[in-house]
Amino acid sequence: MRETTRTVPVAGGALEAHVTGRTGPPTLVFVHYWGGSADTWNGVIGHLPPEQATVRFDQRGWGSARALPGPYHLDQLADDLASVADACAPGPYVLVGHSMGGKVSQLVAARRPVGLAGLVLVAPAPPMPPATITEEYRTNLSHAYDSPETVRHALDHVLTAAPLPATIRATTVRASLDADAAARQEWPLHDIARDITDAVRDIEVPVTVLAAEHDVVEPPSVLRDYLLPHIPHATFRTVPAAGHLLPVEAPAAAAAAIGDFLADLPNREGASPTETAGSA
Repeated sequence: MRETTRTVPVAGGALEAHVTGRTGPPTLVFVHYWGGSADTWNGVIGHLPPEQATVRFDQRGWGSARALPGPYHLDQLADDLASVADACAPGPYVLVGHSMGGKVSQLVAARRPVGLAGLVLVAPAPPMPPATITEEYRTNLSHAYDSPETVRHALDHVLTAAPLPATIRATTVRASLDADAAARQEWPLHDIARDITDAVRDIEVPVTVLAAEHDVVEPPSVLRDYLLPHIPHATFRTVPAAGHLLPVEAPAAAAAAIGDFLADLPNREGASPTETAGSA
C-alpha cells in the first residue's frame, strides 16, 4: 500500500499526516486515543480495501507532533483535526475517532464542516462525563503513562481484554511515553471531565458507535447512558471479546464495521461535499 506524508500547517507549526489509498469519496480520517499515535490505526487500515483513501496523524503533543506548542485542550485538537481534514481530504470524508479522539471528532462534527459525510466513534469518550470521573479518578489516571512500567500495567489491567502481540505491545508502550508532559496531563486532569453535550446536539451527519464488550474505560452501558441520549440518531454496535484498545485488539472487526457504515452512507457516490454534509 503506497503511503505519502503531507505537511499540514497548524497553529504554532505543522502536523505530518500519513495518506494512503487512491479512491474516494469518502476519505477516512483517523484520530487516535490519549496515549496513542497514527500507528494505532495500522491494523485497521491493513484490513480495509487497499484502494480506500485514509489519513492518520499524531495529535498535537504526541509522537511526531510532540514539539508543537500548547494549548493541548479539546478545542485546539479539534482545530488541528479540521485543518488535517481540509488539507488531506479534498472530497467528502468520515472521521473515525477513538476514545479521546472520539471526543475531538464529536466537536469537529458539531461544527458541521463542509465535506463531513459521517462519524465513526470507536470506544469513544462520551460528551457527558459519567459520575465515575471523579477528581480522584482523574488524578490517578494522570499517572498512567509516567513510566514504561505504569504503561504496561495500564495495558494489562485496564486498556486491553487480552494480551497484545509483542511487537504491537512495544509500539503501544512507546507511543504512550512519547508525549509532551503538558499534553499528557491535559486529558486526564481537564478534558475527560468536560461536558460538550451542548455542542454535540448540532451533529447532523450519520453516526455509528463501536463499543467493546469488555471495555472497562468506556463500557457499553456508559456509552448507552452518556452518549446515545445526546446523539440520538447514532447507531450502536458492540464488538465482542475486545477491550478499550479496540482498534488494536480487534482491527478486523473495526474495519468491517467501518466498511458497513460506508456502504450505508446516503449519497455516497456522486454527492457533492455540501450535499453529503447535509445528510442525516
